[in-house]
Amino acid sequence: MSEEGFESWAPAFLDYLYTSFTNATALSPTDTMPLTIRAKMSMMAQSIISLITIVLVAARAVNILS
Repeated sequence: MSEEGFESWAPAFLDYLYTSFTNATALSPTDTMPLTIRAKMSMMAQSIISLITIVLVAARAVNILS
């Protein structure tokens, strides 16, 4: 709220969605906050892809053990 030009800004649904997603997964940077919805959704997509990759690698590792 201290940035110039954002005096009339108010959070929307996607702002809350991004914040809750980053807190729930802890795969996104928590020390930086993107300002645009496009950047937030891009970072969220990157986190989802990372989470899916981790799950697939873990599933493959478990499958190799048996």
